[in-house]
Amino acid sequence: MNWEQIESRLDQLMAENRHGLLRGALMMLNPVDIAGYMKKLNREKLLMLFRILPKDVSADVFSYMDTDQRQELVESIADAEISALIDEMFVDDAVDFLEELPANAVKRVLQNTDPKTRAIINQFLKYPENSAGSLMTIEYCEVSQDMNVGDALKSIKETGVDKETVYTLYMLDAQRRLIGTIPLHKALVVPEETALIKLMDPGIISVNTLDDQEIVADTVRKYHLLSIPVLDGEGRLVGIITSDDIMDVIEEENTEDFEKMSGLAPAEQPYFKTKLTTLAINRLPWLMILMFTSIISGAIISRFESVLAVNILLSASIPMLMDTGGNCGQQASTLMVRGLALGEVQFKDLFRVLWTEFRVGGLIGIVLSSVTFLRLMFLNSAPVVTSAVISVSLFATVVIAKSIGCVLPLLAQRVKLDPALAASPLITTIVDACSLFIFFTIASHYIAQIAA
Repeated sequence: MNWEQIESRLDQLMAENRHGLLRGALMMLNPVDIAGYMKKLNREKLLMLFRILPKDVSADVFSYMDTDQRQELVESIADAEISALIDEMFVDDAVDFLEELPANAVKRVLQNTDPKTRAIINQFLKYPENSAGSLMTIEYCEVSQDMNVGDALKSIKETGVDKETVYTLYMLDAQRRLIGTIPLHKALVVPEETALIKLMDPGIISVNTLDDQEIVADTVRKYHLLSIPVLDGEGRLVGIITSDDIMDVIEEENTEDFEKMSGLAPAEQPYFKTKLTTLAINRLPWLMILMFTSIISGAIISRFESVLAVNILLSASIPMLMDTGGNCGQQASTLMVRGLALGEVQFKDLFRVLWTEFRVGGLIGIVLSSVTFLRLMFLNSAPVVTSAVISVSLFATVVIAKSIGCVLPLLAQRVKLDPALAASPLITTIVDACSLFIFFTIASHYIAQIAA
């Protein structure tokens, strides 16, 4: 049965008020799919559907719902239901949810949470936004040095249902300092009398509570971890960050980079939920900057106006030069931004990267300029000198564009700026000015031959 048929069946059960069958049908679905189905429901149906779900399932579904619907539910359900919902949610999901709510709604939720949970949530909310502390959860499996495998498995059976993950066990000393980790699969294949410390991996890979989420994501990706421990300044384990949260971080960071590379301010809301004024404001700053920087290109053209008057082909070649230069620069900058994000390229590699891109630009420039020269000679019947001037200018433009495109992201990272800021819009503007200056400088030296 495909999703359209499932939706149709759910709609039918809801219209006929067959709540028992509806509950059974929903229980056969993944919480993500239930949350997806609830997106199209109005407030009344949303509340009804949410209330017929078991408490543990409703908490899972709630964590996958969008911000607006979660706020609608909080405003609609009773205080006791709010308390039960927060109790069933993992702490990191509850914190993420509260960070998106307005202050009055947060106050109501916390008022209806038990004191212990409220204290934990308030502690999480104090961590800086986008830090490891704000992402972590405290639902992890911890073990002590004197435990054996049997003790650990018994503990997992008793408390594992409330843990975010049970695949990694964290061994702590008496001061709650992390001394090592134990993969669960190792514990499952040895006798229960085996001391856990014999299975422990002392090579700890961790992050600090104040580390930026991008550092966390890079570390998890580098070491292929399912979860990563979060330590405080004294090396004590305060939480873990799981792979599902890391995937959210990667998606968020990639989206932000794409927006910056396109000259957009990062958006906080999905496209259709963002106000028109916000969409415009997010785009205006870079457009204003680029509009005014284009004055440089205009000034160069005005200065060499006499050169353009000699041959119409020179004017007709300007868009081709500028577009090719911009495209070449964007290609190089995209590779650098990706390389920096994956840790493949660093600032110390600047001259090595520049030499590589210089040679790549030379090879590409030779091909493009040769094709351009032949096109001008045989299709446009242009004089040899004019064709040569345009082709040589194109070659120089490609080489310089590749060089600028690879250098700017590296320089941006060096001065603690996002490399994506130095990508497409800025590079295109700089390359445009450079390509025009090169073109007119070469053309002005051969103005007599071109005129003839």
